Amino acid sequence: TGVAGFIGYHTSKYFLDNKFTVYGIDNLNNYYDVNLKKDRLNLLLKFKNFHYFKIDLKNNKKLINSFNKIKITHIIHLSSQPGVRISVKSPNISFDNNIFSFLNIINFAKMKNTEHFIYASSSSVYGNQKKFPVNEKTNTDKPLSPYAATKKTNEIIAYSFANTYSLPCTGLRLFTVYGPYGRPDM
Repeated sequence: TGVAGFIGYHTSKYFLDNKFTVYGIDNLNNYYDVNLKKDRLNLLLKFKNFHYFKIDLKNNKKLINSFNKIKITHIIHLSSQPGVRISVKSPNISFDNNIFSFLNIINFAKMKNTEHFIYASSSSVYGNQKKFPVNEKTNTDKPLSPYAATKKTNEIIAYSFANTYSLPCTGLRLFTVYGPYGRPDM
């Protein structure tokens, strides 16, 4: 998911370059320049092994119907509403896009019996740590923004799905990322 985003584009391109079939989802929202997202998407569409679906993950019915007859082995969920500032200004946008969409896609992963569900969390879950370096055992119970709270919630949901449904899940606590075709605000 999030194939037109910076991380999603580079992840998709890596797998396409290595001859995997990629079913990419993105809703092309306007959080930042949609033309940049379309440029990335157009580069991916040049690959014969790439299949694009314009889906907003809040639309669970469209998600399920679009992949009804497609075997999905792995899901890499990289779409979300990024940004601490927007989450402070409009927490509902972050909660809708980062929690409800996450629940839809992880439930879809369970329904499709995927072998592995990988998702983007955030370094924001660490809050205001005084001791460095941090690692996966560092306490994350005090998120400082609605954005961080959504990512911590995702981790809790993934943990429960891993335990309840034996769905292998891996969360990536990404720090600030940048590079070619990156987000303009980074």
